[in-house]
Amino acid sequence: MTVLNYWAIVPAAGSGRRFGGERPKQFCRLGDQLVAQHSLARLLAITSIKKIIVPCDLDAPAWREVSAASYPRVERVAGGVERVHSVVRGLQAIEGQADPNDWVLVHDIARPCITPSDILKLIEQLHDNAVGGILATPVSDTLKQMTSDNMVACTPDRSLFRAAQTPQMFRYGLLLQALQAMLADGQMPTDEASAIEYAGQPVSVVEGRRDNIKITHREDLVIAEAIMNCQEIEQCE
Repeated sequence: MTVLNYWAIVPAAGSGRRFGGERPKQFCRLGDQLVAQHSLARLLAITSIKKIIVPCDLDAPAWREVSAASYPRVERVAGGVERVHSVVRGLQAIEGQADPNDWVLVHDIARPCITPSDILKLIEQLHDNAVGGILATPVSDTLKQMTSDNMVACTPDRSLFRAAQTPQMFRYGLLLQALQAMLADGQMPTDEASAIEYAGQPVSVVEGRRDNIKITHREDLVIAEAIMNCQEIEQCE
């Protein structure tokens, strides 16, 4: 019986244009540590993950402040222009080591509130799946579809929608092939699942916690710190 490995890719080369400021969001302080430290530490807590590949700006001096980046299971490689290019470079970094059927978890460096229990839930529910899937949460807000002139066109049934999160976990060979094929067609996937969908493969959904937020705007740091304080009180694992 073939023993399959789990790998993680954490794209971290982005400059955070929407975030603003002098530092990319992954190097902003969140409590007593940087965002990147929190995110990597939570992945390192999953002992079944063989290696964590971090496509990034290798020359960024702030990496010296991220102690997790020097752990044996963490490897930094040069990132790409866009997130998808960084993910492909991360996948290429383990080519020859990873079996095509191995699992790859792709996680946003800007999601520091992910709980180990949600990562394990994703792994446990999908370990026999042929393709893979994502963490996602039900949409609670009313959705409005807009016209090009900023008018409401209709109100979709929100029960049919989910807000996608990370990690997103797919088979290594399938994910690499799907991303490369979509790029070759001149298409830009917004996440890993969109590339798998483009390849005509089914994507499973595992319900995640609502507090797995992505830091996009500066005020999200305040929200993330409050979440992490609550998680500590609740002893979330």
